[in-house]
Amino acid sequence: MDFLRPSTWDEALQAKAEHPDAVPLAGGTDVMVELNFDRRRPPALLDLTRVGELTDWSAERKAGGERLRIGAGVTYRRIIDELGDRLPGLAMAARTVGSPQIRNRGTVGGNLGSASPAGDAHPPLLAGAAEVELASVRGVRTVPVTEFFTGPKRSVLAPDELIAAFLLPAATGAQQFAKVGTRNAMVIAVCSFALALHPAERRIGTGIGSAGPTPLRATEAESFAAELPWDAREALPDSTIQRFGELVAAAARPIDDVRGSAAYRRHALAVLGGRTLRWAWEEYRCTST
Repeated sequence: MDFLRPSTWDEALQAKAEHPDAVPLAGGTDVMVELNFDRRRPPALLDLTRVGELTDWSAERKAGGERLRIGAGVTYRRIIDELGDRLPGLAMAARTVGSPQIRNRGTVGGNLGSASPAGDAHPPLLAGAAEVELASVRGVRTVPVTEFFTGPKRSVLAPDELIAAFLLPAATGAQQFAKVGTRNAMVIAVCSFALALHPAERRIGTGIGSAGPTPLRATEAESFAAELPWDAREALPDSTIQRFGELVAAAARPIDDVRGSAAYRRHALAVLGGRTLRWAWEEYRCTST
């Protein structure tokens, strides 16, 4: 196995072009598990830890508010510490990822690269309408996260491309994330759900994890948001909470596996959907107009 270690972004893209089968290595929290258990033996590893550009993040003001560009090498710990106020939903998800050691090494870029339906970062990215920036020696392109995943552990990433960053608007309302597992962290989700309120647009963004071949949106639940009392800011009746949860569950496409049955996942998502809406709505009601 070859070990490639570029020190600049241009060198990394050139190395990927010359070795399209090389597997990128940043935090290594997914790749090293597969290597250690002999599940994968790529011809080359592309170590990106010396590429400083991947560990930067920046913010820019746009007409609709602030948008963040976060390098693929920014760790979960830094998202919690440095971006928790701007991206609370993603920070909540980051807190459930592995142990402190994993959060110090693991990255959202790596989570996207593995394209697992159970990736904890994926539901908040869907709920927040993120985009993924892909680069190669051929140029740069930006893909909505809703179009990034194509199947279990598959994405639109071309063999010569690397994930440079992800782009995400700063939160404009309450955000929530919840997942079901045998414990709160250090566990692969049985199912997970993220929600983001966008009060100015009278809109809700959603993201479902570990309940389909790819991370999913609950589009009918999002449409249901138009019926909520945005202007009155009234407490939501139990029937509204229940209906929203039912629509979230209906959007799932789960299977039976060793972590849980399809029926259990649907039931759990209905609970998570209603629970996160209640939490987020109460926060919205308490926010000054």
